[in-house]
Amino acid sequence: MRRRNRGMAATAALALALTLAACASESGPPTLTWYINPDNGGQVEIASRCTEAAEGEYRITTEVLPRDAASQREQLARRLAAKDSSIDIMSLDPPFIPELAEPGFLAPIPDDVAEAVTADVVQGAIDGATWRDELVAIPFWANTQLLWYRKSVAEKAGLDPSKEPVTWQQIMDAAAEQGKVLGVQGAKAESLTVWINALVESAGGHIIENPEAPADEVELGLESDAGRAAAEIIGTIGREGLGGAGLPTADENATMTVFQRDNGSFMVNWPFVWSATNAAVEDGTLDADLVDDIGWAIYPRVDEGTEARPPYGGINLGIGAFSAHVDFALAAAQCIVSPENQAYYFATNGNPPASTKAYDDEAVQEAFPMADVIRESLENAAPRPQTPYYNEVSTGLQETWHPPASVDPETTPTTSTDFITAVLRGEALL
Repeated sequence: MRRRNRGMAATAALALALTLAACASESGPPTLTWYINPDNGGQVEIASRCTEAAEGEYRITTEVLPRDAASQREQLARRLAAKDSSIDIMSLDPPFIPELAEPGFLAPIPDDVAEAVTADVVQGAIDGATWRDELVAIPFWANTQLLWYRKSVAEKAGLDPSKEPVTWQQIMDAAAEQGKVLGVQGAKAESLTVWINALVESAGGHIIENPEAPADEVELGLESDAGRAAAEIIGTIGREGLGGAGLPTADENATMTVFQRDNGSFMVNWPFVWSATNAAVEDGTLDADLVDDIGWAIYPRVDEGTEARPPYGGINLGIGAFSAHVDFALAAAQCIVSPENQAYYFATNGNPPASTKAYDDEAVQEAFPMADVIRESLENAAPRPQTPYYNEVSTGLQETWHPPASVDPETTPTTSTDFITAVLRGEALL
């Protein structure tokens, strides 16, 4: 009996200990999980900074998403559809925000928070975080493409893009006359959609005219002067070999490599190319004179009299609608996107801030002498089509505008429109 009583007492003590431990865990500060895209460690450092700044109210841990944006979208969409409460904060690629906002997977952004996180923020980032005229995500970092050029090539062509805007026709002519190669992304990938959208927007059009419409009512704007102008540029570069032999498989990194060679001329690409080129020079794999020959300017114009609408990219923060700690997640997100943290992230990881104030940081100006041009570009940048059916639209564009040499202004916009419309209506498969 004594042995049994001791056993029962031990069991009761263990149960009490477990109960107390559980209560202690529940009463402690909540842990917020931030799902991040892969980077060079910058988001992990920011999570640590904001955990410290919270002074015990909450702590932030990170979970790394897959490397490519499409896989990130798929993982988050599936988990949110299952009402996963472990998703507190998400680093979201802007094109996928409407798809997650439409079914209510993102927690609403209160008015006071929306006002705070859009103050002194570039317009392109605000546009990319908005759906149905409501801010549904919090701008974090905002990327854009610049026109990078070899000063020696531009000077020989009589161009100075740093002082006067240049057109696609001007840089195409300069490359052709000097036997040089243009750096553009022609691979059947998201980068091709980025190029198409920037050209259509720069010509005054839109890929989708009514982005909030149901799938069977979506109207495309490709069969227009803007769509034909975009097709003319892509098709000419492809057919005349101006993008080099590797154009059909060229992504951003391949394009950068082409630009760094002796036959490089002009390139449209993201700011990462600056730090990557300087790193290669430091490693001794590129000649130091190359950096002195590189200039930068706003994205090329389609029409001389119409301002360019450069590509917009980056990451916004979504708050999981099924999180048990929405209020804390909103507070944490505001810490994450502070100008100080955005400036740190740009200077160390090369991702441009959405905050205009962050560009004035000394470390930013030293690391990226083109920071002011990036900020200017982001004010005019155009997001890719904001639609819940972005995946269908983007994939449909890649199927019908590739390879670049096959693009014809008289037929491609119509073929693309017919195919994407059929997919959206369930009459065709991607």
